[in-house]
Amino acid sequence: MLKKILAVLAMLYAVASFAAVDVNKATAAELDAVKGIGPTTSKAIVAERKKGDFKSWEDLIARVKGIGETKATTLSKEGLTVSGAQFTKADAKAAKKDAKEEKKEAKAAAKEEKKEAKAEKKEEKAMAKADKKDEKKAAEAKPAASAKPAASAKK
Repeated sequence: MLKKILAVLAMLYAVASFAAVDVNKATAAELDAVKGIGPTTSKAIVAERKKGDFKSWEDLIARVKGIGETKATTLSKEGLTVSGAQFTKADAKAAKKDAKEEKKEAKAAAKEEKKEAKAEKKEEKAMAKADKKDEKKAAEAKPAASAKPAASAKK
């Protein structure tokens, strides 16, 4: 009977030590307890979580410096979850693809902004040139206009 009780206690201890730790709910101490997470990483996770819960493993990888695909695989095996989900290689591929697309979109947006700024600058130059031309014409027309009344006063 004593052996059975000890066996049950040993199994309960094993299950408790491998209990899943959700990154969105765990304290810094609970995160530290996961093999592979140290104080620096747990502080980074908690700091990023203050900005908002992690939606997925991709989100965790993108927001927490020091956690990549390999580390995520290790942490997942050690019991870490994101909203109850374990990490899979498919998640990693999706994260890489999303990051690549975001980078491409950001680059295209920056290029478009640069193009618009260049066109705006060109338009401003053209307007400034037209304004100078108008001012020059107005300045030339002014002396001619003041000379005409003087000529008519002599008659």
